[in-house]
Parts: sequence; structure tokens; C-alpha cells
Amino acid sequence: MIHVYFTPTPNGHKVSMMLAEIGLDHQLIAMDMLKGDHLTPAYRMINPNGRLPAIVDTDPIGGGEPLAVFESGAILLYLAEKSGQLLPTDARRRSQAQQWLMWQMASFGPMQGQAHHFIRYAPEGQAYPIERYRNETIRLLHVLEGRLREAEYLAEEYSIADIAVWPWTRAIRAIGLNLDEYPSIRRWFDTIAARPAVQAGTGVTNTANLSSARPMLTPEQWSNLFGDNMLRAPTLS
Repeated sequence: MIHVYFTPTPNGHKVSMMLAEIGLDHQLIAMDMLKGDHLTPAYRMINPNGRLPAIVDTDPIGGGEPLAVFESGAILLYLAEKSGQLLPTDARRRSQAQQWLMWQMASFGPMQGQAHHFIRYAPEGQAYPIERYRNETIRLLHVLEGRLREAEYLAEEYSIADIAVWPWTRAIRAIGLNLDEYPSIRRWFDTIAARPAVQAGTGVTNTANLSSARPMLTPEQWSNLFGDNMLRAPTLS
């Protein structure tokens, strides 16, 4: 059994999509970040970084005690290794999948995440960071378009790279972007969207859904996500 500590963000949906694809037995544990579920000492024992998602595998690779895995990219790699699925066996394609996974983790996700913060959560009137991170997201979309112009999938075959990038591609609509200018991304996006496992994985929601264009947070909720409660949460040190 794999316990999945989950909230329905692009990073969370990477893991729910992956598990729907590979069919490993798992349990989704809904985490309410607005209430500060991610700040508790118990959760920090699972993920010392206090972010979501994370998993605990009660029957880990190699046996032994239950294994906690945090960081969504590391979770995808772990699940691919455990299941023997969605990470190419061909050395070239395997490297391509790893490269595009790292691209999403280092660039496409973080830059877009900052755009989401300044457009949807930060006090209004901050033009420079909005322009900076939105433009960087646009630049990265052109990078993605270039790759998908030459290949059906990021690693030539469907893999964890596509699973990592797809939810963040869907999320561009929340910062006022769309796929009209990117025909190769649109073709790839629609092909993946039609997969039953993707539909099942992205259909998972919970009470901490922050899907509105500009969520209205209470002071306590803001503190749990961005302020003193988050900063003062217990660590393992």
C-alpha cells in the first residue's frame, strides 16, 4: 500500500495521474493546506520540506521499513522504478525523460508557480513580478512547443516526463494564457487528456481546492500558506 498525502495542485495531480496509469495499490490522504495540515510535526516527519505531495510506501523497493518519498519528481521516478513502467528502457529515451522531468521541476513549474502567486494571491498592483514570471512561462512554452514539434512525446514515448509537464500546461489558463499559439503542445495536450488514467487522476479533488481565479483567504489561511504559521512550523532540527 502506498499512502499519498495529496492536494489537487499540478504537483499533486502528477502523482494521482501516475498511480492511475501504473495501477499500484494506494490510498489518497486529503490534506487541507488552508487549515495547515502540511505544517504539523507528524507530516514534517514524512516531508521535512512541508510541501505536498509526499508518499509513504509500506512495501518499499528492497523491503524493510516503510519509505517516505517527497518531491513530486522524485516520487515519479520512484514509482516508475517500482512498477517498471513509464520510464523508457532505451538509454537515449530514458535520458530524455529525465532531462524533461528536471526541466519541469527546475523551470516550468517554479516559474509558473511564481506567476500564479503574484497574479492570484499577492496584493494587487505588483506589475514587475507578474510580467517577469508570466513572460518566463511564455518563453518556456516556446521551448516546449519546439520539442513537441519534433517528437510525439517528450521522450519520444509516453513517460513520466509527460506526466510531470502536462498538469502544469493545463494550469497556464489560471494566469491568462492558452494554447492557441502552440499547435504542437495542443496536439500533445489533447492526446494525453484523452487517456482514461489522466482523466481519473485529475478528477481527484478535496476540500482545499483553490481553483478560483483569485481565492479570498482569511488571515489564518494566508499565514498557513505564506506567512508566520508557515515560517514557524516545526522542523526536524
